[in-house]
Amino acid sequence: MSDGGTGTAVGLHRVLEPAGVLPQAADRLDPDPRIRDDEVRIGVERLNLDAASYRQLHTAHGGDPGAIRAEVLRIVAERGKMHNPVTGSGGMLVGVVEEAGPESPLGLRPGDRVATLVSLTLTPLAITDGLARWDGLSEQVPAQGHAILFARSIAAVLPGDLPVPLALAVMDVCGAPALTHRVVASQEGAPVVAVLGAAGKSGSLSLAAARRAGASRVIGLVPTAEEEKRLAAAGLADAVVRADARDPVAVAAAIQRANGGPADVTVVCVDVPGCEHGAILATAPGGTVVFFSMATSFPAAALGAEGLAADVTMLIGNGYVPGHAETALDLVRSEPAVRALFTARTAGDSAQ
Repeated sequence: MSDGGTGTAVGLHRVLEPAGVLPQAADRLDPDPRIRDDEVRIGVERLNLDAASYRQLHTAHGGDPGAIRAEVLRIVAERGKMHNPVTGSGGMLVGVVEEAGPESPLGLRPGDRVATLVSLTLTPLAITDGLARWDGLSEQVPAQGHAILFARSIAAVLPGDLPVPLALAVMDVCGAPALTHRVVASQEGAPVVAVLGAAGKSGSLSLAAARRAGASRVIGLVPTAEEEKRLAAAGLADAVVRADARDPVAVAAAIQRANGGPADVTVVCVDVPGCEHGAILATAPGGTVVFFSMATSFPAAALGAEGLAADVTMLIGNGYVPGHAETALDLVRSEPAVRALFTARTAGDSAQ
């Protein structure tokens, strides 16, 4: 591409193939560091792979750090973005603004340390250090390179009062608590909310958001005894239950035992496939299921609800709600239990 001039606000000018699709759907993007007048170039410091993508990479390569690192490098080199072809997901990144075009509407200035709040699956990206500082054992990836933001991209300046790994982990999932709060607050009365995958990043934030939004009872479902103990100690849920989220009957039974009936709102934050039917079965007629996991099969959810004759509203959490970053950061600052869970998850990343 040539430098200068204004690009399309949604980044069509960066699509190399196939022609006519938006950057997220593209097979390959152009990560040329020369920016258009409405673009911003970020010097990359750290990637945050989404949980579903990292789990898939870890499983596919038997946990071999070198193989995982090589696969991420291959994807970025071939596609000009971090877009896992198996999960269809990517993550987000932290970096410092190197250059902002004079017509960029994002309000960013050179030197700002920012987190991108748009997916790596649509962000032009180049890696220049071979990911030499990444041990391959964490979703957070120390890296050097550059990324490009479009006029309609979203980014937030990192807060000065939180460690970078912690802030990055929060912003990676900030859409979940924001939409959970909106959905719960919109319900008549005080709904019962169940969160599947409740001990994870988006799950713990969603529990806190549901309670703050006026839920009468919040139930956290986790897969292991270790997570059950950790979440119960945190006190974020009124009840913590254990079941494999891929087992629909077990999920519905666990929520039934904890509540005496199904939940009014079920929030799915599980990073493995096959959890759609359990969430539907655990939700009351007329209730709402919110899917946040990138491992969700939306045909399975739609056809499963039809097959179960389930009258439920199903929402796709798209990662963006106005004010989502501020909402999530406020929960981390004001809820010691949430911050403790996040700090424990990112403790190893701080040293990288």
